[in-house]
Amino acid sequence: MERNWIRKNRGGQAMPEERESDGVPFLSFSLLEESGLVSHGFSTRLGGVSQGCYSSMNFTFTRGDDPDHVMENYRRMAKALEVDMERMALAYQTHTTNVRRVTKEDGGKGILRERDYQDVDGLITDEPGMTLVTFFADCVPLYFLDPVHRAIGLSHSGWRGTVRRMGRATLEAMGEAFGTRPKDVLACVGPSICRDCFEVGREVAEEFQKEFSRKYWDELFYEKENGKFQLDLWRSNEIILQEAGVLPEHIQITDICTRCNPQYLFSHRFAGEERGNLAAFLCLKE
Repeated sequence: MERNWIRKNRGGQAMPEERESDGVPFLSFSLLEESGLVSHGFSTRLGGVSQGCYSSMNFTFTRGDDPDHVMENYRRMAKALEVDMERMALAYQTHTTNVRRVTKEDGGKGILRERDYQDVDGLITDEPGMTLVTFFADCVPLYFLDPVHRAIGLSHSGWRGTVRRMGRATLEAMGEAFGTRPKDVLACVGPSICRDCFEVGREVAEEFQKEFSRKYWDELFYEKENGKFQLDLWRSNEIILQEAGVLPEHIQITDICTRCNPQYLFSHRFAGEERGNLAAFLCLKE
């Protein structure tokens, strides 16, 4: 079924692309798909069994949805992506830049058994068959693939994570754990809130002024008559990745805004607390 996505024209090919498997639509990046090394996707609201404000593909157990519905959503997505739900490992997000290395022993944590960790907004692994999972409703998903050392990373980067350079923190963690070199990495900035929709206060804009060179300010934010600012998280994360050493040709940036597409994606700015969560998935193929 063709859907009328609202896309923010960034020039070039539309990214990410919609795919569908077993009745479950999801979004994927050609940069990762063409590597042949990973299974990955970014969920939509569609294809699940949740009801009401969680309708229908909600992946969080903590917002009041029926746990049986959430579990069925995981089963459906696992089948669509051809990954093992029992070997998924979920982040425990609190807007940090903490990154956890996932091992085989972490399989099922956050779904089938309790997590024994907290305050983890980034996950990395070199274990084939282990699926990393992070959650979103406007914040930025960051996907990483090191095809040389066969390692992956998946991170959650809201404005706090972005201004603290979560992308760089993830690359550094992969370097320490696997020997990853940023110049080898393929990186994608996933669906999240666009600059046109992301109004912030002066205090947030000032944090970005402190972190980013003045030459980027006009690209990253502008002030409005009401004293508020519009902030570009997509471009911010692109700059972070490039300054960390990822090659420009190895980066794909989304053109899909969560707030602009509330019929297809959960958005905190659109719905507030009465909503579900989207999820990003990334797995090294066996």
